[in-house]
Amino acid sequence: MLLVVLATIPLATTERQGAPPASATRARGPVVPRRNTTRYDDTFRKYTKRYFGVGFDWRLFKAQGMAESNLDSAALSWVGARGIMQLMPTTFSEIASRNPEIAHIDDPEWNIAAGIFYDRTLWRLWEQDSVASHRKEFMLASYNAGRGTILRAQLRARLDSMDYRTWPAIERVAPKVGRWRYTETLGYVRRIDSLHTALLKRR
Repeated sequence: MLLVVLATIPLATTERQGAPPASATRARGPVVPRRNTTRYDDTFRKYTKRYFGVGFDWRLFKAQGMAESNLDSAALSWVGARGIMQLMPTTFSEIASRNPEIAHIDDPEWNIAAGIFYDRTLWRLWEQDSVASHRKEFMLASYNAGRGTILRAQLRARLDSMDYRTWPAIERVAPKVGRWRYTETLGYVRRIDSLHTALLKRR
């Protein structure tokens, strides 16, 4: 867990850099679709509105929860990430210290709330360092790999005379960035986008 300290959360506790590929860090056992896929919709709506405002699409974070744990509140990775949003206990504790109402990591509501709060922290950090149309990808990639990793990718893009504030540039230079399981992160971002698109079609 090695991130540059940049904001309200000490990101050194949040990065999964150096962890095994996504397939090894998700919940143990095969991923089995849950019967009630709308069970947590109200919770995703509530905390998206609280942390991102009325106009932000809550389905993005539901898609993230699906990518992280298949919306399994009991999901536990072998590195210790827990719950629907697969938060490390140290990350959750830091978030909870700044939000006293967020109580227990194993409570689905608080796990979702903490995950969305962390997303908001990353969203704000990327406001100046990404183009608006790609800010979502930078946020999600940082959630997966850590902001420090994505900043290193931006540096690589600058060295290659590319627009480091765009996500396609990061995708292109990813293989050149050391100490980054970039295929996991790029796949994570794409999977969330695909799941989000599918959720939008269900309207």
